[in-house]
Parts: sequence; C-alpha cells; structure tokens
Amino acid sequence: MESFKVENLSFTYPSRTCKALDNIDFTVNQGEFVLLCGKSGCGKTTLLRLLKSTLAPHGETSGNVFFNGKPLADYDTKEQASGIGFVMQNPDNQIVTDKVWHELAFGLESLGYKQTEIRTRVSEMASFFGIQSWFYKKVTELSGGQKQLLNLASVMAMQPSVLILDEPTSQLDPIGAGEFLKTLEKINRELGTTVILTEHRLEEVFSMVDRVIVMDGGKIIADEVPEEVGKILKEQNHDMYKALPTPMRVCGETENTLTCPLTVRDGRMWLEKFSKENELNPEVIVKDKVQDNTDSVIEIKDAWFRYEKEFPDVVKGLNLSVNKGELFCIVGGNGTGKTTALSLVSGLNTPYRGDVKIKGESISKISNLYDGLLGVLPQNPQSVFVKKTVYLDLMEILSDKKLTKDEKEQKVQSIAVLCRIENLLRSHPYDLSGGEQQRTALAKILLMEPEILLLDEPTKGMDAHFKEEFADILMDLKANGVTILMVSHDIEFCAEYADRCALMFDGSITSTDTPREFFKGKNFYTTSANRMARTRLPDAVLADDIILACGGRIEKRKRQSPHIELYTIQNETVSSKKKVQKLTPARIIIGSIFALLFALTSLIFIADIDILNFASISFLELETLQIMAIIEVVVSCLCFFPQRDIGIEVMQVPKSDRKLAKRTLLGMFLILLLIPLTIYIGVFFLGDRKYYFISLLIIIETMIPFCMVFESRKPKARELIVISVLCALAVSGRTAFFMIPEFKPVIAIVIISGVCFGAESGFLVGALTGFVSNFFFGQGPWTPWQMFALGIIGFIAGILFKKGFLRKTKASLCIFGFLATLVIYGGIMNPASVIRWQNKINWDMIKAAYIAGLPFDLIHALSTGFFLWVLSEPMIEKLERIKVKYGLVER
Repeated sequence: MESFKVENLSFTYPSRTCKALDNIDFTVNQGEFVLLCGKSGCGKTTLLRLLKSTLAPHGETSGNVFFNGKPLADYDTKEQASGIGFVMQNPDNQIVTDKVWHELAFGLESLGYKQTEIRTRVSEMASFFGIQSWFYKKVTELSGGQKQLLNLASVMAMQPSVLILDEPTSQLDPIGAGEFLKTLEKINRELGTTVILTEHRLEEVFSMVDRVIVMDGGKIIADEVPEEVGKILKEQNHDMYKALPTPMRVCGETENTLTCPLTVRDGRMWLEKFSKENELNPEVIVKDKVQDNTDSVIEIKDAWFRYEKEFPDVVKGLNLSVNKGELFCIVGGNGTGKTTALSLVSGLNTPYRGDVKIKGESISKISNLYDGLLGVLPQNPQSVFVKKTVYLDLMEILSDKKLTKDEKEQKVQSIAVLCRIENLLRSHPYDLSGGEQQRTALAKILLMEPEILLLDEPTKGMDAHFKEEFADILMDLKANGVTILMVSHDIEFCAEYADRCALMFDGSITSTDTPREFFKGKNFYTTSANRMARTRLPDAVLADDIILACGGRIEKRKRQSPHIELYTIQNETVSSKKKVQKLTPARIIIGSIFALLFALTSLIFIADIDILNFASISFLELETLQIMAIIEVVVSCLCFFPQRDIGIEVMQVPKSDRKLAKRTLLGMFLILLLIPLTIYIGVFFLGDRKYYFISLLIIIETMIPFCMVFESRKPKARELIVISVLCALAVSGRTAFFMIPEFKPVIAIVIISGVCFGAESGFLVGALTGFVSNFFFGQGPWTPWQMFALGIIGFIAGILFKKGFLRKTKASLCIFGFLATLVIYGGIMNPASVIRWQNKINWDMIKAAYIAGLPFDLIHALSTGFFLWVLSEPMIEKLERIKVKYGLVER
C-alpha cells in the first residue's frame, strides 16, 4: 500500500515568479526508506513541508497529495500530527520544553493521551533510543547530536506511520551523524516505519535507502534504486554526480565490469577484485605541498576559557598558529571547543589565561578589529542578517565604505553572481533555504574584503557543486594573501583543500599536520576514500587519488573566476525605494484650502478681530479652535509634502478591490448596532452591575465578524497566534506605561492591527485588549465601554484602509490615530462617565465631562500619534511579511 502518492504537484511562493515545484509525481510505499536529494534551493524542503498540512508554506499550489489512500486535506491536525512525524534541520527549532522527559511527553500530552499511556510510551522510547542516562537533564545541557536524537524520539513516541526528516545531520559531526543515520535505519528495519529523508551527506545514507529521488530546479530528474541513480547522473553529467559516495564515483570513473559498490566495505572488496585484474599505480597520488610562508598571522598561546566562573573550562591550554595566506581547518566532535576557540580569535570572548595575537599584536589592543582586518562567518548564518531583503543586507555592509552608489551596486551584483544568489536579491534572508542562507551570509562577509577570514561550518547546507565553487573562492582569496581559519565537520572538503588540519579534543588541539598525513591511517576522522583504499593505497585520501591510481581519468573543472563581469539585474528586482505619493493638482488645491483656513484661525488668536464673537467663546470652544489649527497645518503640510508608503508595496489595496465584503457589512451592523445595544441593556436594565457578563457578551459578539473572515475554512493556529500576540503586545504596552497617565501605545497597536489584518481583526484586538488589560487595572462598569471604544477604532481603521482613505504612511496613520483617539475614544468614554453615574443626564453634564477630559484626551491622542510614528513602519513591515509568507487571515 502507498503511504504517500503525489500527483502533478506544483507550487509557487507568493513573492516569486518561478515555480518552486513543477509537476512532481512520485509514490512512497509503506515501509520504504526513500532519500530525497538535490542541490540547494531545488525544492526539497518545500516538497517535504507540503506532505504535512500544518507545515505547508503559503503560496499557489496545484496537484494532489494522498496519504494512505486519502487526500491529505481530509485528515485533521490531530490525525496528521500522530500519523506523520517531521524532524527539522535545526534541532533547537523543534524543542519546546526545558527537560528531556517533558519533551518526550509533550506531543502525547498535546494529543490528549492518558497519563498511563504517556508514561508507557515515554519509557519505551527512552529505552529504544538509549536516553536513560540523560533522561532528567535540561535540554540546554545536551549536545547537538543528543538534541536531534531527542527530537526523533519525541516524534516516534506518537507512533507515526511515516517519518519525514529535513537534513537532520547538518548540525552534527561525522560520528554523531553516522549514529543518527544508523538509528534511522533501525527504525525503518525493526519498526517498519516509512522514512523520507533529505540529506547532503550521501556517503553513509546511500546504502541504507531503498530508493533515491533526485531533484533539480523543482523537478524530479531521477527516481530509482541507488545503483541506477548513479548511472543516470553520470549519463547526464549532472552536478549531483560529485555528491555520490566515493565507492560509486571510483567505480563509475574507471573501466571495469564489476558490480557498483555502495559502502566502504563493498568498495574495499571492489578494489581488491579490481587490483587482481589491473595494476594499481600509487605513484600518481600527489604529495602535500609544504607552505613556504611561515609568517604567523593568528597565534594563540596557552589560552584557557570558561563561560561562567563556576562552569568547567571549554578551552584548555590551547596553542595554535596560522600562517599568512593559509587555509587552516579545525575538525573534531561536537562540544570539543572548536566554535569557542574561533570566538577567542574573533574577539567575542576573552581568555582568562593566555593570549590571542593577530599579526603579532594582542587582540585586546586592536581597536578596529573588523575594519578590513577580520571577517567572521558564524555557524548560524541568520545572525548576520539585519535587513528585510538580501539586496539591502548586502548593501548595508558597504554603507561605511567610501564608494559611489554605482560602485556599490556593481560590487553587490558581482558578489551575488559569484555566490549564486542573483535570483534571491528580492527575498527576505529568513525565507531562504539553509544552503541559500549560507551562500548569502558568505557573500556579505566577502564584501568586507577582510585580511583574515574566520569560517564556522561554512559548507553546512551546501551542495557538492557549490562546494567546488566555494573552494575556488577560497583559493583565490589565498592567492591574494587572505588567511583563512575554518572550523568544519566536512572531512572531505578539508582533506581536499586545506593547507593544514588540526584535531580538537577536550578544549585543546591534539594533532596538526598536512591533510594527507593528517587523515591517512585514522579510523573515524578520515575520508571514505582512505577507509576504502588503505589496504591497497594507504596514501590515498581523496576519491580522485583512487581513480587516478586505478587508471581512470578526471576531467578538470573550469574554475570560476571571482572577477566576474557585471551581472545586469532589472531595477524592479533589487529596488529598495518605496513608492512616494505624487504632488497632484488635487493635493495642491486641498493643501491651499487648509493653509488658508489655518491663516484665518490664527488671526482669531493673534489679531484684534472678533468675527466669531471671540469674547464670548467658552473654554471648550477655544480648545476646539486650537485643535482645528493643529489639524489644518498638519493636513496642509501633508498635501504639499507627500509621504512615503511603508510596508510591502504589493499589500496596498488596489482600486478594483476596495469594495467592502458582505461579511464586513454584516460585521458593521453587529458592531454599530448590537454592541451599543448590549451596553445600553447593561446600563439601564441591569443597573450597570453585570459588567463581567456584558463584557463577555461583547467578546462573543466581536468574535462573530472575526470568525466570518474564515468563511467555510477552519482558522489555522498560526492565524490565531498572530492576533493573540497583537493583543498581548497592546496589553503589555498599557501595563508598561502605567506610571504615565494616558501615555499608552494601545490604540496605535489596534490601528496597526486593523490596517494589516482587516476591520474585523482590528475590532477583535481592540475589544480583547480592553477586557484583558483591565485584569491588571481593575474591571468595572467602564470595561464594556473601553472594549467598544478601542474596538471601533480598529474597525474603522480597517475599513478606511480598505476603501483607500487611510494610507500606509506615517503621517496619515498618525493623523488618523490622533483624531480617532481624541474624537472617537474621547467621544465615547467621556459621555460614558456621565451615563454610568447619573440617572438624569443633560447636555451640560456631557459638556462638562468633555471639558474635564479634554486635557487627558489630548495627551492620549498625542501619545497615539507618537507611538504610530515610532512603531508603524517596523511593525507593518514585519506583519505584512508574515502575512504574505503564511497567507494569514485575509485571502
């Protein structure tokens, strides 16, 4: 029976024109172990996420996905959670609790299992995966391999029939990765669980799988058993051929009729048979070149370091010397201190004993460490991204350089081509795949043109083809005198391109040598080629060594030069400019009218003119005139000085789509009629004593138009979470500024909610904020009034934006926020104070309430304008990016 069947599946992301997946067809039978591989950005992760609805990316999808014979959409969230397990690339992204045992139980608790069943399954999984020794540990104390194993055990505790894994070993060292893959094989063979795995390390996993699916450009180019896939890729001369296991490549590149080996053991047997029929020539194996330059650029002398005083030492008596123009690679297991050692060289941490010197000078005495001297590519590439597009991120690194705009453009475009990210310049860095993020971070660091380059796991997530291009970049940097210190788990890469390698264990370096001398003879920290050929060719470290010794030929790849011609990119692809409103005749006329009104209003105050019987004007009317003068001058300035739109340009409401939906009109009826009627009943029929009951009724009535947004579909958790977070931010904002009367960001956040997610969401955020925040400030008869006042502002903001009257500019939002707070919130809450406490109401009472509340309303209105000016741009940009990426609330 088929576990998964995919028919004509295509997918396009909202912000991209090319398809991420293009007519994908394949099946996965029950109990199969399937490997999905391909170059970075080919669509592997997108395809895997579409196999589980809760993780599916937002975009345009066509085709069908069947799970156990039924459409995947027919399964609810609970059924998919228990039936389809998913292990992500970064183990920290999936761990949600603080203790190991709690993490194992979390999924079962969420599915509603009984405690006895949870205890049984947790103990079973802990025993199966060998977790007993660290069962009660905190997850923060675990190594990367243990965290990933914990994620796997947590998923398997729910007993899924299919297990999906997205590059689960990318954060692990070779030994940890091997153990994890063996565990996967054990799950597949002993439990019969269907496994679908994406992986860049193919050496060990190729022999475990039943089928291999190779993707390129969103399409499947091969779907066969491992042996046949190797032949297909060789016939196509595809870049992925270089990623195949060493035994397969050696067999494919030499003339023989023997069976193609998959494992090191099979490869050794193949070499024994081949050597009996053919003579091996070990003389062709090239010896390591010894560097002539011995000028030390990086020097660490007897360095000791610990993160906290009471913690154990991480670096223990470390001694290291890296020469000028050298590529020095440090290898070792997880937790041995490699990244910490790199942090000492980068100046992020300081040893409490010993010294670190750069070019002969102590690092503590170098003031401008990153001004052309050091460039650091951290293990997590996301930590170097600070802008909302790749293009802006690359331009940001050049902001301090004295270059013209054209020169900056040329540098950015050239480096984009060099790192193969030219089609990603418009994307947000966090929306890229792991390999694409790695290449983007590399491009940003290379733009700094440093003398010393520190790289922490730079090949993580890179496909075999780009590794070769990356090596070309490093070789050219070396030729220009750049010194490179690299920490890596990629043994094959270090063996082929490093000048010297070092093994780090327990905080210090135990051995250092040239790659060939360093790797040959080792059992674990060595290459597959050396393990395969050590009985016949002990000096062989690379696959090319064995191929040449067996009489095979190696085609030299054309090296890519870093001096690339300018790559022409269309302006709209990388444009960072926002659309600015034009100075139209209508704006000039309106601006002139308001300027004239401001002049007339000002004359009333500064000249001896009594055209409005000024002597008899009351205090309230005087304050009103002052507010009118402020509004007139602001509107006039806005007309003559157009503002820049904020947010994503594609999120602006087109004129053809400004008609209000029927659900919005119905919501308007409920909000403007039903909720005021509820408040009226609470005041005059319930004696204003059942305010909790009235507040809950208002919440229910508020939820009706919000739920209508989803119409016939069920709301997703991610949609409700965003609304909840906005409510929490508004409540927190009101609480944080409790010491300053009326100076609150609440209405600003409510307006932003209405603009970004529609009128119904705006009302919901406002009403819930009023209700929840009063748990801190005190519930009372005023709560329903506050809920209605805050909600109606969010609702009106959403409608005005939808109709095109409210623009996404700072000034437009600030003016609306000022007026809404002053007129709507003050206009509701001031009379409410009279209605709540007086039986007989007259206009003098209401007028007195307005006069007494006006100073507070002005402060409140000004604070709303202030917070909108500060918060609107960053919040709207982030909310709209989330909205576009996940397709939230509005459809």
